[in-house]
Amino acid sequence: MTELELLAPAKNAATAIAAIDHGADAVYIGAPAFGARAAAGNSIADIAAVVDYAHRFNVRVFVTLNTILYDNEVNDAVALARELYRIGVDALIVQDMALLGDDMPPIALHASTQCDTRDPEKARFLADAGFSRIVLARELSLDEIRAIRESTDADLEAFVHGALCVSYSGDCYASLLATGRSANRGECAQMCRLPYRLTDASGKDVMPEAHYLSLRDMNRLDRLRDMADAGITSFKIEGRLKDVAYVKNTVAAYSRALDAIVASAPDRYRRSSAGQVSLAFTPDTDKTFNRGFTDYFLNPAERRTCRIASTATPKWVGQPVATVRRAEGKKLTLSLEQPLNNGDGLGYFDRNGRFNGFRVNRAEGSTVIAAAPVDIAPGTRLYRNRDKEFDDMMAGDTARRTIALTMTLTPLPDGRIAISVADTRGNEITATAEAPLETARGDQREPRKRVLSKLGDTVYTLESLDDRLGDRFIPASALTALRRRAIALLDSSQLMRYRREQRRRPAENATEAPRSVGYEANVANRRAARFYKDHNITVSRKALEVERPRAGEEIRVMTTRYCLRRELGCCLRHESATKLPRELFLLSGNNRYRLDFDCRNCEMHVVRVAENAEIS
Repeated sequence: MTELELLAPAKNAATAIAAIDHGADAVYIGAPAFGARAAAGNSIADIAAVVDYAHRFNVRVFVTLNTILYDNEVNDAVALARELYRIGVDALIVQDMALLGDDMPPIALHASTQCDTRDPEKARFLADAGFSRIVLARELSLDEIRAIRESTDADLEAFVHGALCVSYSGDCYASLLATGRSANRGECAQMCRLPYRLTDASGKDVMPEAHYLSLRDMNRLDRLRDMADAGITSFKIEGRLKDVAYVKNTVAAYSRALDAIVASAPDRYRRSSAGQVSLAFTPDTDKTFNRGFTDYFLNPAERRTCRIASTATPKWVGQPVATVRRAEGKKLTLSLEQPLNNGDGLGYFDRNGRFNGFRVNRAEGSTVIAAAPVDIAPGTRLYRNRDKEFDDMMAGDTARRTIALTMTLTPLPDGRIAISVADTRGNEITATAEAPLETARGDQREPRKRVLSKLGDTVYTLESLDDRLGDRFIPASALTALRRRAIALLDSSQLMRYRREQRRRPAENATEAPRSVGYEANVANRRAARFYKDHNITVSRKALEVERPRAGEEIRVMTTRYCLRRELGCCLRHESATKLPRELFLLSGNNRYRLDFDCRNCEMHVVRVAENAEIS
């Protein structure tokens, strides 16, 4: 039986709890420091509150400590890891090999996607080093996932939804070289979302300016079974900076999809957490932020034809809802495809191809009054990227997660009564109470059930009651006290039964490792360097954050499976290649990048020449 885990993002404790309520089997949340989203840190107290709530449902909590570390930070990171272990965190997601030291607590370690695991050799090396889970590169096909699955017994985690980095994660230095803000330090400036000019070697534009490196968002809602069959057990949603409505909607959608997989193969798959989720809405991933969707490279045969980029805009365009018939100041007359609401957000592409938006003050059938005058040509398509009605609904109580209980009421020979309680997590407890030996005047089963069903201030719900007390009278106050005592014992039982995975022991006979690594290994401290030395690996160059490029040096700032030529229909392997010059460059402000095309490996390299020894 394989356990499937839906792993949800949380920028704070409230979002984490919402994710759990809407069906997450695990959540990942940023630590107070050293997380790869600098703006998404959380206090120890808040993380502890998430752990307490999550473990009631056997939901696991993972904390990100996945930036690279400088020498003066390693000890602080280790101390933070100990504190996180103390409060019950299940695992740490890390990138820096300095956190594999003997002074770390025995907490499970997950190799972050920033470790850039693309092949079986890297996966085996990381597992042998002590990682119990490998977060795979987003770019892998199903066949590549299967090959990694066959190479290691470590858990495999893969992204299934959310924003895509154009470069292999952990292998992008565009932000660092252009702004000094390191993506590997949690400060990515999102250079991939900027507009660029596409030029030839002479600087002549060969295509209109566009967002050539901005990818669509991933959506693998329909591919989860394929991924599970290939060996993925944890399905990860991206978005530690996303709002709670996004998390609610996306988690609910993917939770339902995983439930369907379990229902179709109950002898093979089950969910890794406990509890029943009831939703007050119908999930729809089209209704929350996205840049258009792609399932990325799961099927290599689709690479030539599928569109991966969102070159027109990095913003959320939304769903098509209307076409403009006439626009006069604030008043628009539309041909509607869907009804609109007051407060909706609408967008459109103007005559120059730029995406603009406005808010609807009032919607009256096919007539809309905008919040401000708009100049829109007749025939322009309108898109809704804020559905006020849906957003208002998502701001309320949209889900409840509960643990089902079965109770048995039994008379004891000494005159007391006993209540036995079992739950779907495997807990079984019994509590007893004194009770009068009186006979009731009428049937007491329904009144007793009503008292025992009053579980609204807990996470429990009564599924069935086996009442064997017959016509014996039990005061409601006595039953209430007994119920509360039983629930307290049940909570204690869950706390004692819950088991965390311990850190994986490093292999005594590690698999063959690479002989050397360069700046792509992101070695920024002496302890990480010693890790590689202990594995007989030479670090030929430290991380660019600490060993700056030399003036005139060419730095490969991105490696990506996304190929701009292929996206534009000009793959070098096909006759259409001549539509564009062989040498191509991207320009944005003072930043100029050469595009190198590795057709053998079907990869594109984005190269920058360092202007001086210091990063600007």
